Amino acid sequence: MQDKPDAADDLRDRVLDAVLFHVPFDGWGPAAVRAAARDGAVTAEEAALAFPGGALDMIEYHSRRADQRLVGELERRGVAGLKLRERITLAIRVRLEQNAGHREAVRRALAILALPTNAPLAARLLYRTVDAMWYAAGDRSADFSFYTKRATLAAVYSATVLYWLNDRSEGATATWAFLDRRIEDVMRFERLKSRLRESGERWRPWPAR
Repeated sequence: MQDKPDAADDLRDRVLDAVLFHVPFDGWGPAAVRAAARDGAVTAEEAALAFPGGALDMIEYHSRRADQRLVGELERRGVAGLKLRERITLAIRVRLEQNAGHREAVRRALAILALPTNAPLAARLLYRTVDAMWYAAGDRSADFSFYTKRATLAAVYSATVLYWLNDRSEGATATWAFLDRRIEDVMRFERLKSRLRESGERWRPWPAR
């Protein structure tokens, strides 16, 4: 799942880390790059080489790197012994905790991705993130549930991110409670679907079975 680091990614990491410090004040764009260059951390030439597409390239790489770090952290923790819902809950929590220091950068990135012209990139990044979460949780399905699982998780994750961005509770406890409620809603719905299927099978005429 994780790409091997190379010289290009090393440069992107260095530029991104330097620019991220200024994103809360200057946004994802040339102003933050110029500020990073004034710090002496990187040069404008290095930034242009690392991210020729500018802000969108930086946002895309920031998301991809976060996905890789999420997978690496869950592999390090060894989540195989947890229940599936616990693994997914942990995946979302780890993803947000790893970005806790860059909350404003995430907020500004979402504002850019919300623009209609950036909708394809936004959808691609969201899919990549939930796919990484399911991969880290041990999902290897290849049937129709592959898509329904990711669609469901995308809705839960998106709602939790928006809540987290405005959460000022100590240790983000309100966000984790919100996440638990959303996961429970999904589990309740899945249990209902299962009961309805069982009921349908019970009352279906025998030959149709």
